[in-house]
Amino acid sequence: MLAYATQLTRDRAAAEDVVQEALVRAWRHPDSLNNGKGSVRGWLLTVCRNIVLDQIRARNRRPPEVAESPPDAAVEQDHSDQVVTSMVVVDALSRLSTEHREVLEQVYLKGNTVAEAAEVLGIPPGTVKSRSFYALRALREAGTERLAS
Repeated sequence: MLAYATQLTRDRAAAEDVVQEALVRAWRHPDSLNNGKGSVRGWLLTVCRNIVLDQIRARNRRPPEVAESPPDAAVEQDHSDQVVTSMVVVDALSRLSTEHREVLEQVYLKGNTVAEAAEVLGIPPGTVKSRSFYALRALREAGTERLAS
């Protein structure tokens, strides 16, 4: 019975379930085994085949199952943190003195070296370094103060 059910289902575990169900049906209906219409073996194999067919029909009646989409497929990145951070930076930049803001624009936004920024602004390189240091410190303090409140 197991070999026949395995051949029908092409799955050993499913075949074992089919054989178990066939034997339960034989146990519940012992009068079907002794009715003289055929062999017990033939009856059991017919029951196995009918169980497999019933399972196939039941599977075909149900709508096909749709696989779940991966959880990251529908999730979009939340950019609210970036928006808040940029708002804090813009606010902090507006609170800086003109000299500090100009140094930061030259060094960080335009990508100039200290020497190039000093030449453009007409100040010594050491002044560019100190202004950028104090400007960054003021930005950091303003950002920390703003995010804490």
